[in-house]
Amino acid sequence: MSRAWEREGAGGAPQHRVAHPPRPRSRRRAQLHPGAWWLWALALGTAATRTTNPLLLALLITVSAYVVATRRPDTPWSRSYGAFVKLALAVILVRLLFATVLGSPVPGTHTLLTLPEVPLPAWAQGIRLGGEVTAEALTFALYDGLRLATLLVCVGAANALANPSRLLKSLPGALYELGVAVVVALTFAPNLIADVQRLRAARRLRGRPDNGIRGLLQVGLPVLEGALERSVSLAAAMDARGYGRTAQVPPAVRRTTAALTLGGLLGVCAGTYGLLTAEGAGYGVPVLLAGVTAALAGLKLGGRRSLRTRYRPDRWDVRAWLVVGSGVAVAALLALAAARNPAALHPGVVPLAAPTLPLWPAAAVLLGLLPAFVAPDPKEPS
Repeated sequence: MSRAWEREGAGGAPQHRVAHPPRPRSRRRAQLHPGAWWLWALALGTAATRTTNPLLLALLITVSAYVVATRRPDTPWSRSYGAFVKLALAVILVRLLFATVLGSPVPGTHTLLTLPEVPLPAWAQGIRLGGEVTAEALTFALYDGLRLATLLVCVGAANALANPSRLLKSLPGALYELGVAVVVALTFAPNLIADVQRLRAARRLRGRPDNGIRGLLQVGLPVLEGALERSVSLAAAMDARGYGRTAQVPPAVRRTTAALTLGGLLGVCAGTYGLLTAEGAGYGVPVLLAGVTAALAGLKLGGRRSLRTRYRPDRWDVRAWLVVGSGVAVAALLALAAARNPAALHPGVVPLAAPTLPLWPAAAVLLGLLPAFVAPDPKEPS
């Protein structure tokens, strides 16, 4: 608390002095661990693969969209959510187009239209071009395409919520170089498109054509030149920062790392195959857990070769556990519902009937809204 007091000066006159409060320290914005956002989104995507009920899939899309709308930061990468939504709509349209042109194995009695059918050779038996288009076939294609579209929307939510540079810092040391290569590759196409748009705008301002083969050739050379200069500058910057340096580790550690990583990946493949087949239901989960444990141990040992430090590493706090837990709960409850009541999560199309919304699976999907209330607001400081 500030105080004012009097002190006698050299001439005897009272002097008033006010002690100003200390300046507030700069505070970092509250941010959730980027890995928590990705695990939450992948869990919602896993839940989407367990059902073809369009009402549950639409509810999953609504949940992810609400979380993105309330917790999306004002950053360039957060604007990618709209592109994923458009891609999801394109997937649904392509799936319906294929079902219309190439037909569907689902039998139907409600014929909507009849297309001219193209005769095919005997070796193409089972495939047709044209013919009758039934409502049952289009409904089945709509359910199937909506499931894939929901998965794409969930991945788009992770891209809009998680900071890619912070996610790169959170990767294990053994995956750091691979992560850098992926980030550079993903940022190449947007930079290339931005260069093309900038050069075309400059040509239009100068009254030069920017369409056709001639305009494409005259724009392509500056774009390639700019891409080459950017690549050389990036390589020089990475070399100046010591990218690619590795530490010396004993040969026994290298061999152990390779054995654990390779064995872990084989275990993950075998365990996943066991979960997907009825014969491997007994050994699928143990083999999968053993493979994941061995792969993580291999990555931990492989990180010793990476010489890098982390400035202000992201901490995995209670809010991150709550966000991940809500997504895992949605995936687990929908998987349980699919096993106990498959008819509710996979509505039939023959005979054609309107789908119904099962109550407790819908309530389980609403658990995915928890990040909108527990995750920190990126617009407010911590």
